[in-house]
Amino acid sequence: MKTRMNELDVDLIGGTGPLTKEEEKRISEVIKMLKAKKNLTPKPTRKLTTKKKIIA
Repeated sequence: MKTRMNELDVDLIGGTGPLTKEEEKRISEVIKMLKAKKNLTPKPTRKLTTKKKIIA
């Protein structure tokens, strides 16, 4: 039996009316800041190691 999911109204964030131009601008600035901060941090890289053979 399949259930149908309700669609969300994503244009409304935390209020009953649409966003004002000032709110849209602030949200856009925050998103840009987070993306810039994410790009500044170096991504961890894995070091390639070789297994040493031990002869007994």
